Amino acid sequence: MNNENSIRSIVRTGILALVGAFGAAPALAAADGEALLRTTCTACHAEAGGTISRINGQRKSPEGWQMTITRMQTLHGVQLTPEDKRALIKHLADTRGLAPGEAAPWRYLLEHDNNRVEQIAEAYAPMCARCHSGARFGLQRRSAQEWELLVHGHMGLNPTLELHSMARDRPWFKLALEQIAPALARDFPLESQAWRDWQAAAKPALGGSWRIVGQLPGKGEFEGRMTATPLGQDRFALRIDGHHADGRPLGGEGSATVYTGYEWRASVNIDGVALRQVMAADAQGRTMSGRLHLADSRRVGATLNAVKEGATPQLVAVMPAHLRQGETAVLTLVGSRLDGAVNLGRGVRVLEVLARSADRIVVRARASGPVGLRDLAVGRARGQGMLAVYDRIARIEVEPAQAIARIGGPGDSQLPKVGVAYRALGYAAGADGIAGTADDLPLGTVPVRWSIAPLDEAAAHERDHEFAGTIDANGLFTPADAGPNPARARSANNVGRLAVLATVGEGEHAVAGRGSLNVAVPDFVERALD
Repeated sequence: MNNENSIRSIVRTGILALVGAFGAAPALAAADGEALLRTTCTACHAEAGGTISRINGQRKSPEGWQMTITRMQTLHGVQLTPEDKRALIKHLADTRGLAPGEAAPWRYLLEHDNNRVEQIAEAYAPMCARCHSGARFGLQRRSAQEWELLVHGHMGLNPTLELHSMARDRPWFKLALEQIAPALARDFPLESQAWRDWQAAAKPALGGSWRIVGQLPGKGEFEGRMTATPLGQDRFALRIDGHHADGRPLGGEGSATVYTGYEWRASVNIDGVALRQVMAADAQGRTMSGRLHLADSRRVGATLNAVKEGATPQLVAVMPAHLRQGETAVLTLVGSRLDGAVNLGRGVRVLEVLARSADRIVVRARASGPVGLRDLAVGRARGQGMLAVYDRIARIEVEPAQAIARIGGPGDSQLPKVGVAYRALGYAAGADGIAGTADDLPLGTVPVRWSIAPLDEAAAHERDHEFAGTIDANGLFTPADAGPNPARARSANNVGRLAVLATVGEGEHAVAGRGSLNVAVPDFVERALD
């Protein structure tokens, strides 16, 4: 048990190394990272002609290098202070990282957006993705020799690998070495033009003022201003001030580190809630996009977008992003340097300006005219297709459509629960009047009534919906306590298979979306990266 707790401590330290605590000492300079690499790593990794064995044959995300160093600490007793570990991760990610285009298809793993079904090449699914996500190898680049050594490493660390399901029915090691390793070297090569171009490119300056919009887990949409004050060596102190969608103020502070010139990792505290930001900046440093999730439950999170403020007026978002024909609603326009007349597009009339500042305008508006997207304007600031005017909600999509939650507890001393933050996306039928076709009009997040039900007949028989957990009015599902539960048949645990329902309207006019949720046992293996 002591060894298990030690490993857990090292893993947590590795995760925190990517962001650090607000006010912590700045990471060491890049030159210090190189010095650390040679003094710490070359004790075991041979160095010849400026090349360090194994290390120079790989490129990874910041989290990938964090996992590697954590493994060296856990299995080989490498001693590093948190500051040195942070500096080493940054140096490796900056000098042996991934170009933006290389990381882009796999960002959901970096963002811990794990409630999705991956699309993995047929050859890799039974050989690799039966044990971990395809993004795990998609976020690495290796030489042909390193991919072969990875296969050997799998066998060395997991000698029973060939006895696992989907391995014992085939010559796994032979296939992995002779077919999979060459395929990985072809599909995920160490040398690439994308990486050479990114290394040569000027890196964007990410300090300054950002307008951010997104969703807070379990609380809904919000907007704010994030001020990033440089602390040196790609580190920033953060201050966030903004509003929830209903106008309530919010605020917080934190710190951020930028890896590889574009990978933004931040630790923030907003209104007493510890959160993590994982975003990627564009090549010009004008926008960032990614995810905001709870610090203590990484899977519970939602989208986050940031737009850099400058001298030019900007219109960033409107909340909500939809307005029904013939109805009156309150809309909030979000941007910066908003000065001038408000124009909400064809047939949308501003009835009253309820509040106005240079970065936030609240209006009461009424819509008429045809169904479709409207371009918005405030003086010289423009927003193309930001507002959807619709006749009725024709369908609802529950996001995530398929999810896993985990029971846990009771109490803080037990394995933690893993919940799911849901949102409902609305659609109008479009010009053809048929829901579910290509011309459906997206309305963005819409308010719904959340409920759970048995997923199928077997789940109904076991009364899973009575025991597995609850969902609140904001779409946050909280799993039940770990069991056994004497109130269940055979004193079973509180696992279950649920349908998550999002409903708008009443009676025959009700429209519902449906997602599937597996409430599973606790995850007994704590990983540095899933």
